[in-house]
Amino acid sequence: MDTSQNTALLRALTELPGPLPARGVIHVVIRHTDRFTVVGNDLAQHPGLSTTAVGFAVRIQSLPQGTEVGIKALAARFPEGEKLIAAALRELETHGYLQRARTRLPNGRIVTRTVFCNQPAALLRPRAAAAPPQLPPAARPITTHAQASEPTVKPEASPEPDPQPEPTPDPPAPLAAPPQAAAPPFVRLVPPPTAPKPPRPPLPRPRELTPELERISTALLSDLRHHAPQFTLSEEHVRELVPGVAAWLERDTHPDTIRHTLTTNAPEPVNYPYQFVKHRLTVLLPPPLPGAHDLTPPPARRNPVTPFQTCDGCERAFRAPTPGHCRDCRTEDEQQAAAA
Repeated sequence: MDTSQNTALLRALTELPGPLPARGVIHVVIRHTDRFTVVGNDLAQHPGLSTTAVGFAVRIQSLPQGTEVGIKALAARFPEGEKLIAAALRELETHGYLQRARTRLPNGRIVTRTVFCNQPAALLRPRAAAAPPQLPPAARPITTHAQASEPTVKPEASPEPDPQPEPTPDPPAPLAAPPQAAAPPFVRLVPPPTAPKPPRPPLPRPRELTPELERISTALLSDLRHHAPQFTLSEEHVRELVPGVAAWLERDTHPDTIRHTLTTNAPEPVNYPYQFVKHRLTVLLPPPLPGAHDLTPPPARRNPVTPFQTCDGCERAFRAPTPGHCRDCRTEDEQQAAAA
C-alpha cells in the first residue's frame, strides 16, 4: 500500500524561490503569529546534549510559569519513563540550563524549586562597557584620500620643477557610520548573598502568662526530646520559648497538636532545634477560636406578605394592608359620588 502524500506540502515546495538542494533537508518556513516559543540554536544544536535532553528543554521552555516540571510530573504527561526523564534533567543541570534547589516556604514546608534559563552562557558575561560618545557630523573631522596619502615630511625640492599635473576633483567624503547603540547593562537575575533580609517576626506571646500556662508550656518543651531526640533544648532555650507555647495554649490548642506540629516533617538532621521550634511557633500560630456569636447564622430575610381582607361592601376577599373596600366597590362609590 503506497504512502499517502501531503499535497499541501508538495504545493508549498514548488513555490519556494531559487534552486533547491538536491539532497538534505529543505525548510518550508511559515511565520508564527501566536502560540510559539523562541528556541536558540545554542540549545537546539548543542553538541553535548542528547536529543532527549534537548526535547525536554524545549518542552519546559514552552510551559507557562509555575507549571510542575518534576520527574513524576513530566512522566505523567509524556510517554518517556522516569529514568530517561531523570537522565535528561541531569544533562540540563550539568550544562547550566536547569537548576533545582530546595526552598523553605513561609509555613515551614520544604519544596523543590526549578529554575530554567534558555541562555546560561549569557549569565556569565561581564557587564558591557558604555560606548564612547559619537561626535556630530559637523564636528567630526573629514579626512580625504589626498590628505591621508600626504607624507608628514616634505621632500626636498628638485632643481628642475616638474610639470604641474591637472587638478583632479577630491573624492567624496566617506559617509559617517551610524551611531552604535550602547549595549544594555548587565542585569543580575539572582540577588547577591549580601542583600538585606527582611526582619523575622517576633515570637508570639499570650495576653497573660499565668502560672498554669507557664507550667504546661515548660513541661511540653522539655518533653520534646522523648518523642524526637533531635529536639533536645537547653534550659535557657526552654524559658525563651515558653511564651510562644503559651500563646498556642491560650488559643485552645491541645498539647498533642502542638507537639505534632513542632516535630513532624522536620529536616534531617535538625542542626538548630531552638531556631526551628521558634520558627514554627511563630509562622504556624493558629488563629483564635471564634465565639458563639460569630458562628450564629444571620437571620433569614423574608419578603413581607400582604394579608387578606374582607370587603365591607361585597364580602369579597382581597389583599390590602388595612380593612376596607375592594377595588370594584371603590370604583362604584367614586362613580356615584361623581354622578351626584
